Amino acid sequence: MTGDRPASLRAEVAVGAVAVDEEQILLIRRGRGPAAGCWSVPGGRVEFGETLAEAVVRELREETGLVGVCGQFVGWVERIGDGHHFVILDFWVTILGSPEPVAGDDAAEAAWVPLVDVAELSLVEGLAEFLHDNGILRTFS
Repeated sequence: MTGDRPASLRAEVAVGAVAVDEEQILLIRRGRGPAAGCWSVPGGRVEFGETLAEAVVRELREETGLVGVCGQFVGWVERIGDGHHFVILDFWVTILGSPEPVAGDDAAEAAWVPLVDVAELSLVEGLAEFLHDNGILRTFS
């Protein structure tokens, strides 16, 4: 034990796929896990032996059914809660082919959401600030 935490608990590396097209962003509503019921960018844990880019493309496909190409790094966030500690690295993604998402894996819903409507959703903690800080969401008056 270290302090009051078991020594076996470790931070996990995760990725997120940020796809924006025609003033819409691709979001999924989490079906399970620490943020169940909240909207987020598609993403999840990096598997052993997998590159960050491979993880982004895999998670995008698993959660939305869409095929994409991983682009530049956008930014990172850290989420710490009961029984979890994720360091999440978010990347721009270009969607190829059909842009209609279909929820899969642990996503309860997947949709293109107009950027002006994002703040009205129940988002995972810190997502609105992350999107704003990285120039994806603007403040509308």
